[in-house]
Amino acid sequence: MFTSNLRAGLSLFILSAASLAQASLQIVPGATWTAANTGGRHIQAHGAGIIKVGATYYMIGEDKTNGSAFQNINCYSSTNLVEWTYVGALLSQTSSGDLGPDRVVERPKVLYNASTKKYVLYMHIDNSNYSEAKVGVASGASVCGTYTYLGSWSPLGQQSRDIGLFQDDDGSAYLLSEDRAYGLRINALTADYLNVTKTTYLWSDHIEAPAILKQNGYYFMFGSHLTGWDPNDNVYSYSTSLAGPWSAWSTFATVGSNTYSSQTNYILPLNSTSAVYMGDRWVSANLMRSTYVWLPMKLSGTTITMANYVNWVPDISAGTWTVGPSETWPEAEDTSSASLANGAVVVSCSGCSGGKAVGYIGGSSHGSVTFNSISSSAATRSTIRVKYTNGDSSQRIASVTVNGVSQSLAFLPTEDGQTPGSSTLHCNLNSGNTNTIIITTTDGSWGPDVDRLMVPTS
Repeated sequence: MFTSNLRAGLSLFILSAASLAQASLQIVPGATWTAANTGGRHIQAHGAGIIKVGATYYMIGEDKTNGSAFQNINCYSSTNLVEWTYVGALLSQTSSGDLGPDRVVERPKVLYNASTKKYVLYMHIDNSNYSEAKVGVASGASVCGTYTYLGSWSPLGQQSRDIGLFQDDDGSAYLLSEDRAYGLRINALTADYLNVTKTTYLWSDHIEAPAILKQNGYYFMFGSHLTGWDPNDNVYSYSTSLAGPWSAWSTFATVGSNTYSSQTNYILPLNSTSAVYMGDRWVSANLMRSTYVWLPMKLSGTTITMANYVNWVPDISAGTWTVGPSETWPEAEDTSSASLANGAVVVSCSGCSGGKAVGYIGGSSHGSVTFNSISSSAATRSTIRVKYTNGDSSQRIASVTVNGVSQSLAFLPTEDGQTPGSSTLHCNLNSGNTNTIIITTTDGSWGPDVDRLMVPTS
């Protein structure tokens, strides 16, 4: 009996320790989000969809590195929704045709067809003035491999702009399509998912950026009003049947917040009472620096609400989430928490805490700031928010070393060079106050001006 209880207690301790070890990996809405296998670049998967294969999530979206014209449809992988690795491009620019220069390829979404054993990719296809309004389709043998582009058309002879895909429990699939002339459509797909058979439902309302969540016997359609690149209060409608009737549209984020300055791209179920809203925060003047606003949604019957959080912690294995942990905020210019070397100096920064930051990071002398005695209550993999400014029009890349382990971290341009942004640093921390973090560059380029760190205490 004693041995049995001891084993049970030990198992509980191990499970608790494992949970704690991942407890502070955070999603930070609107932050610079660096992907592995990119040389330290901000994730380029805008208008994205998510597909899960086994225990791995794949995020497939638009590459906006060089602006609005089509470059690539990129694929990233993750097992926790926080740390993403670039796997490759499903489709890339060709010399001519739908995927040629100055073409528009937007909102890619992928489904797996169990009958054909093919992954099917849909996307909005257009010219630079958006006068074609077609849908394109491609297929591939593996989720993040090379896809064969099969062509574009006007589904059922109608316009198709922003698109989404939905796969029901019985394997039937649907194209969600914004038809500017008539409204928002749910179009049924053929058994092989390569064409459209009929319109299952048509809203006369003009709603774009469509996404469907099925939960607790209800279908929820999400979408955005038509305001171009500018955000608005996104809405949802619900029904017990895709064929309707559907409810009136309702908001789910705080009214007047413009969905926390974002636009819907995908809704990922988390458990029976919550889901993850995945949206884009577009920066139309510099699309490369557009960020991702991912937030937890609460479901209660047919009511969906979504609060705004600076940071939050998903637990995918448990299907739960928590708000961000408490933090310490070591300042870069404070000599009690940081030291400067090789030309890095304290500079004025009107929007930074204390009105100061540390500049001249990197350069030919490899200026650096070293944060000493960073504290953590546990040995854990954690997310640290690096507050910074970057007055350039392009992202800066810094080398960040945590307890001897280096990684490249992206820092997107900030709004005015004086208002700090956040860049998410995922790293291993030791228990106690022996952690050291060094920010510099190794290639002679300039890194960001560093305001402070925001370090989880647990």
